[in-house]
Amino acid sequence: MVSITLAVPEELKHDMDQFPDINWSAVAREAIKHKVVLLKKFREFTKDSTMTEDDALRLGAEVSRAVAKRHKS
Repeated sequence: MVSITLAVPEELKHDMDQFPDINWSAVAREAIKHKVVLLKKFREFTKDSTMTEDDALRLGAEVSRAVAKRHKS
């Protein structure tokens, strides 16, 4: 197994220190594993997509306008 170094804000480290029985390395491993699984699923889901980043931004703006209009009414 390889090792990595992870930096966290001091406040978070202080909070983590309040739970000394927790294996924070295992927590980080599981979080990273979960994120990788999600990214792989996303890649598989979008692999045949022809949508460009501009298309996605345009669609997102349209949805935002529609939601805002609905909430104004």
